[in-house]
Amino acid sequence: MFDLDANTHRVLMNFMERRNSWRVSFLKADCQTPLPRKLTFASPAKIRTMHERFGSQLLDDKNAQEHGISIGRGGTWLTLNDEQYQQLKR
Repeated sequence: MFDLDANTHRVLMNFMERRNSWRVSFLKADCQTPLPRKLTFASPAKIRTMHERFGSQLLDDKNAQEHGISIGRGGTWLTLNDEQYQQLKR
């Protein structure tokens, strides 16, 4: 697994295109426990932005995210600080 300090949280961001919008949900690192915050975006641009800010910058991870966008569903890991994580828990 990844070494994270006490103030860092690994979260799986799932996204799916639905009715001309993108629905985004989040899971805790155990990949089973959903976080309450859900987001809706008009385009995948915000998904890309979130990945650029909080996700892995490895080429394979970027390609996997782009593949998910191209087929209308996918997921990517984000690393959030404690304040960002708390916002997803609300």
